[in-house]
Amino acid sequence: MIVTIDGVAASGKSSVSSGVAQALGVPYVSSGLLYRAVTLLGLNAGADLADAATLLPLLSGVRLEPLASGNRVWNAGADLTADLHSTRVDAGVSTVAAIPQIRQWVDDQLRALPAPLVAEGRDMGTNVFPYAQHKFYLTASPRVRAERRAKERPEDIPAIEAALTERDRQDTTQSAPAPDARVIDTGPLTLQGVIDTILEHLR
Repeated sequence: MIVTIDGVAASGKSSVSSGVAQALGVPYVSSGLLYRAVTLLGLNAGADLADAATLLPLLSGVRLEPLASGNRVWNAGADLTADLHSTRVDAGVSTVAAIPQIRQWVDDQLRALPAPLVAEGRDMGTNVFPYAQHKFYLTASPRVRAERRAKERPEDIPAIEAALTERDRQDTTQSAPAPDARVIDTGPLTLQGVIDTILEHLR
């Protein structure tokens, strides 16, 4: 069994995916963390984030550790996870995620993982696991998402909202619901409410 949970930035994909995976007793995998790892390594190396030729050689030691409670990303034995959600990574990850060679590298890492699993990202149901039996797509207004993110980071809500709106624009080609996905507006729901909605559908 493979469950895909896609959605726009800051729609709660990671928290929902973790909750669903724990309820099912299976691991969940986050494609976004791999894109963020590429971005972080590129920034640390001073590389051009739009150039696959300079980014791909940095990835030989990258490994995703999928767990039900949360993913960790390692590079040559170093845990990168804590640094993957910084503002500078936020600003560059859409550029990295638009590179076909990097997308292929991420897809290959995910497809190599054994099922059952919950896969979270932008195009899990459309591109990476199109044959998945259960597909969901999470959305919410930019303001709702900005208010949620502001609780995690000491940043101004209007600035976060503007950044999310721009991120939505940049991610348009990568992030769209699969034709057979169930779309869930997470705005009026609590985290547990979204998890319960998905579990009820799975049952």
